[in-house]
Amino acid sequence: MDYKGYRHIPRALFDAITFLAQALPKRSVPTFLELLFGAMLTQTGFVTDAYLAVNSVRHWNSYYKWLHFGKWSWVSLGRQTVRLALRMFPRRRWFLMIDDTIVFRSSKKAPGSAIHHQHGNKTNRPTFVRGQCWVTLALTISKGFRSLGIPILSRLARRGGNSGKLVAAQTLLRVVVPLFQGLQTFLLMDSWYMRCNVITYAMENGLSVIGQVRKDTALFHTPERTGKRGRPRKYGDRVTDDWIASQPEVRQQFAIYGKTQTVYYRSAVVLARFLKGRAVRMVWSQLEKEDGTRTQQCLILSTDISLSGARIILGYGRRWSIEDLFNQLKNRWGWKETWQQTRQVLHRWVQILSVSYAIPQLLVLLNDAKVTYLASFAPWRMKQPVTAGRVRQGLQRFFGHVNIRALWNPKSGKFGPQKWPVEDEHPPDRAKAA
Repeated sequence: MDYKGYRHIPRALFDAITFLAQALPKRSVPTFLELLFGAMLTQTGFVTDAYLAVNSVRHWNSYYKWLHFGKWSWVSLGRQTVRLALRMFPRRRWFLMIDDTIVFRSSKKAPGSAIHHQHGNKTNRPTFVRGQCWVTLALTISKGFRSLGIPILSRLARRGGNSGKLVAAQTLLRVVVPLFQGLQTFLLMDSWYMRCNVITYAMENGLSVIGQVRKDTALFHTPERTGKRGRPRKYGDRVTDDWIASQPEVRQQFAIYGKTQTVYYRSAVVLARFLKGRAVRMVWSQLEKEDGTRTQQCLILSTDISLSGARIILGYGRRWSIEDLFNQLKNRWGWKETWQQTRQVLHRWVQILSVSYAIPQLLVLLNDAKVTYLASFAPWRMKQPVTAGRVRQGLQRFFGHVNIRALWNPKSGKFGPQKWPVEDEHPPDRAKAA
């Protein structure tokens, strides 16, 4: 197939898919590409919709058997997604996020279906719900004042035993952390995952942790060395509210949580008892409301004591992108419709959905004119930010009901048109054309 039909498609799309295909056996790549594009073009999480979104060459049973009995690893696909992000956006400092979400289920037969506590305290929602609890490890990459989440791996928490959300988080870290060797990497977590075993495991693997902790966390000053005989003191005096109020307060504006916020904060290096006396930097912060009042005090912990209070606040503000990631995956990429009979097949299909969302997100982060052209099919949205949903709608015009398998060259192991021009053509200017 020649280049002319796809001359306005970013070449980064074909290069990214070619790179991801290296994580699978060559025999599985054509089937994977068809289901990947099907999941990328549809808004539902049904395998049948993905099968019908493209011009599938094989019979339905082939895709069913490949998902159930194919010899490929969904973990390797997730690790390859990390390598793709490291390759596309080389930088020295990276931010990982861990959080969990609940996908509602009414059936007790669904893998991992159990009663979970709805700790989000959302309006018109019951306190306890039945569903599947997914623990997700994601990347957050900034573009200007925006931070976009890139899903890496999601693991279904088990219902009983010791394999809970904390064990799932450590399992995901064990798989992904070796890929960040030699890079300064931060792990962002909310208060539920800020436990001693998770933080210690992350630090032993070279990660710096930033996360919110409970307001009643026991904090102590560094003890003074008296030189007397006997065992030295492990903790000094306890940090009190009066001592915190005596510290100098800083008022500063940050671009966090989707807008410019005025933040009042204090910071100090103290010893945390739940981390067995490890020295950490604590930041006591408050946001200013529209009426001039302040929110409740938030306590943020950083295991890297060399960071300033402003850096810690900005770093923890990146964690908000995982909430938008869950919203898009569940409501726009069909995570809530994923239904499989076994745990293994469910992990495989959820990973394909995650990759189908990660590719448009990575394209959004590129300052490419072709990506902007791809997402500019609606004139009334020309001045709005480019999003993964707009990129997907642009891809639907080019790849809907197309023979995806024909774009794969098994001999060279590349995906895309067979002949590329020496210099890529620039997309036309829609404003001048109008």
